[in-house]
Amino acid sequence: MVKKIRNDAIFKKPLSPKSATTKKVSKILNKKNKIELKNFYIFSLTSLILIFSFFSLPSITGYLVENFFKNQIVINVSKKNFEIALNKKNSIIEEKSTNLEDVFNDIDVFTSDQQITNTSRLSASTIEQLFKDTNYNLKTVKKTKLVNIGNNLDHLPKEMKNIENVKKRKNLFIQIVLPLIIEENMKIRLDRKKLFVILNKNSNSKSDIEWLKKKFKQYGVAKNDLSTLKIRMDEIPVSLAIAQAAKETGWGTSRFAQKGNALFGQWTWSGNGIKPSAADIDSTHKVASFKVLKASVKAYQRNINTHSSYEDFRLARAKLRDLGEPLDSMILSDYLDKYAETGNEYVKVLQKIIQQNNLKDFDDAKLLPSSIALESLI
Repeated sequence: MVKKIRNDAIFKKPLSPKSATTKKVSKILNKKNKIELKNFYIFSLTSLILIFSFFSLPSITGYLVENFFKNQIVINVSKKNFEIALNKKNSIIEEKSTNLEDVFNDIDVFTSDQQITNTSRLSASTIEQLFKDTNYNLKTVKKTKLVNIGNNLDHLPKEMKNIENVKKRKNLFIQIVLPLIIEENMKIRLDRKKLFVILNKNSNSKSDIEWLKKKFKQYGVAKNDLSTLKIRMDEIPVSLAIAQAAKETGWGTSRFAQKGNALFGQWTWSGNGIKPSAADIDSTHKVASFKVLKASVKAYQRNINTHSSYEDFRLARAKLRDLGEPLDSMILSDYLDKYAETGNEYVKVLQKIIQQNNLKDFDDAKLLPSSIALESLI
């Protein structure tokens, strides 16, 4: 008798279509759950890494700055110090200057003998013709507010005293000194613009730091104080500079201006200068002489911007800047009483010169740009 073997696979009840579908769906769901669980683990791990990085980044940054980039960072805390300086809330208004001799190292100061052999002096008639040929006259400057830098001269003409017409002599003097003053102001304006760009950075490059070191020395700023540098690195109104040059030189006729290109009567105790004829026998000071007129203007602006006698002038100027007001020569001249021994009388003379000769018309004059690239800077 043959024993029949039951084949369950054969006799197994076939699955209904519904049961097959359910099993398939279940398998898909299980696979999906595994994927979602894997994604959850990845997301959780990424989140933990991000959270750890967020809280540890300041410590890591501090460590790197302290150990590797310490000498490449300039911390800008000048705004607070700047406000303190303006309001005089602390005893430290301006840091005291460093050695004043260092401040003027980049300005060429020469004896009158040296300057004669190095550059040429044009006659008054030649200068007048030059200005005529280039259409350079004060009426046009007042209208266009532009001055051609090509009209810079190294010396005043010897014939200044011989020009009998006072108005003509004054106009010629202004025409000569105007581009020199505007050019120096422009240099300061560009430096000041660069300074504020640097101050607005979170950190500064090596070239920025080298530039700042140079300017700290140039403006006699001790302890690398940025607030003091901002106060000192600024322009002097054109009208005020012209008035002082006119007063100190007698509109270009003085011996100091003719022989030493000294436009502002600055004293020196070194060997380079011209002894005043009315000076006491025991006095050792001289009026500083310069190789060219431009050096005299540079030294004048450096003097006003660094010497302790003009600290109030600089703070008043900074206050005008802070208020968004123009640099008014009539206001700022009040703070130059220490420039001459006559004090307040000297201030009154300056203000009279400014008003009578309408010098404020030149305050917003600029150098005629020599190229499109320079136009945006000027």
